[in-house]
Amino acid sequence: MRTSIARHHTITIPSFYDKWFVFAVMSVLVIGLLMMTSASIVVSDRQYHQPFYFLFKQLIFLTLGTMLGAVVLQIEINQWEKYSGYLLMTVLVMLALVLIPGIGRSINGSARWIGYGPFAIQASELAKFTMVVYMAGYLVRRNAEIQTKLSGFAKPMMVLGLVAVLLLREPDFGATVVVTATTLGMMFLAGMRLRHFIGLFSVVLVALALIAISAPYRLARLTAFLDPWARPFDTGYQLTQSLIAFGRGGWFGVGLGNSIQKMFYLPEAYTDFLFAVIAEELGLVGMCLVIGLFLLLVTRAFMIGKGAQLSGRHFAGYVAYGLGMWIAIQFIVSIGVNSGLLPTKGLTLPLMSYGGSSMLINCIIIAILLRIDHENRMLFGSDTEATKKGETDGRN
Repeated sequence: MRTSIARHHTITIPSFYDKWFVFAVMSVLVIGLLMMTSASIVVSDRQYHQPFYFLFKQLIFLTLGTMLGAVVLQIEINQWEKYSGYLLMTVLVMLALVLIPGIGRSINGSARWIGYGPFAIQASELAKFTMVVYMAGYLVRRNAEIQTKLSGFAKPMMVLGLVAVLLLREPDFGATVVVTATTLGMMFLAGMRLRHFIGLFSVVLVALALIAISAPYRLARLTAFLDPWARPFDTGYQLTQSLIAFGRGGWFGVGLGNSIQKMFYLPEAYTDFLFAVIAEELGLVGMCLVIGLFLLLVTRAFMIGKGAQLSGRHFAGYVAYGLGMWIAIQFIVSIGVNSGLLPTKGLTLPLMSYGGSSMLINCIIIAILLRIDHENRMLFGSDTEATKKGETDGRN
């Protein structure tokens, strides 16, 4: 009898994290390390006489990012809201300092890094993160104004405009597009009126188009994207080599490590054009696997945001939505660029491509999403209970 009673009164202890989210993150990281190593091994051997130079550096960045993420994981989400304004001011100062010769570091004609000695960070990556946190706080404070008045979205547009101007001075048009799209997406989810959103979106789209054609090199990239084979050894070189990689991949690819395009044909094979190497070595099946994992990751991020909103923690919800959109926009643009569906821009695959600043910021993103999910579960025990509460509140 006692055994039977105990069996019927077993307490289920809720898990402290979203297993599917963690699975997606770990899978993307492992595949990313594998493919980044494969894509960089030839260049690494030629430049540094060490085939695994980039792998070792990426592992160092990942280790530092994990340690940093462990610290971020201990910070309550409401603390980010409290200091979001100070964080924005710090990033604006960093974006300005990057443009000063002797302080900012210029690589391939773009001044995007700031630091001393071997330590440098890409200010634009911090700007993406900061805008998500700042906008989440603004949307909580001014939610009614966002939904009813034009002034509600005019104020954050001024902040976005200042950030965009500084990013374009580097120049970093890709980061500008990501920051702008993420900000607009967050405002739309906050309940912005559709006619206001369409009007604002049209203005921003026209502005980005004018900026894109204002510089000769940007206009050249746009025309190359429309017909890369017209100048395959000039402005269309990167895209034609990427398309050749896609063509060689077929259904199942040429095999891990057997890419030809990574052998000095495809520029930036281990950063901006990593997905092309994935297409060549793993084929359509490998591409679908990577896309599926990103879809799972973004979907779980949005579900984490929904859980926070249902619990009344709107700042945490907006942060989760913003970070999920950021990841989604960046991987969509990166894949679109690699496959020739979008103009060529320098955007990496999150958690996969080589890059120290990107890896560190991505680890912070994952840690914050895990923290939001953890706080959700501490309030309700599970996603199911949070959903039930939301449905009950809606009926009442």
